[in-house]
Amino acid sequence: MFHISKAGFSDQTINKSRFVAVAEHCITERDVMTLLRRLASEHVHAHHLVFAYKIQNPQGGYSLRFHDAGEPSGTAGKPILQYIEGRDLVNVCVAVIRYFGGIKLGTGGLARAYGGTAKLALDAAVIVPFVEMRQIEIVLDYARLDSFTHELEKLNGQLLDKRFDERVTLRISVPAKDLAALLNRFPQT
Repeated sequence: MFHISKAGFSDQTINKSRFVAVAEHCITERDVMTLLRRLASEHVHAHHLVFAYKIQNPQGGYSLRFHDAGEPSGTAGKPILQYIEGRDLVNVCVAVIRYFGGIKLGTGGLARAYGGTAKLALDAAVIVPFVEMRQIEIVLDYARLDSFTHELEKLNGQLLDKRFDERVTLRISVPAKDLAALLNRFPQT
């Protein structure tokens, strides 16, 4: 699987209609809604704001959605989703804004226009391999903190939060494939 590390954009005119696409990394459905609100406010005179996304949920499954935004069913959001799935992307939203130019494209023309514009935005994005991360909380003695943070860095993990009491409580994000080995090396007491 792959994800977007840098957003991609495209802008093209097809039969007098302008199509603007944005492909961005989104890790929650809330991120998707924030992106869509931003695009709606930036393109207030657009006729359609079509989108598709694929987000990994905390249980490990995926949320896939697409929306045709008033275009004929299956002609807008679905072609975008097909490009997302065809490139094996996760945690991504691709939105295409259409400014209607007065010429009807037909269902095939719409599917090609929306899908093609989405493809151009994905081509312009920086796509990298996806590493599934897990967030956990771990409690350590102060004496083990330095060796733990060094090991976390070697695994490309992240320290998200820390609390200092009698012991140190850390909230971390670590690649899922390395979690068991890390917990074996630093067992909880």
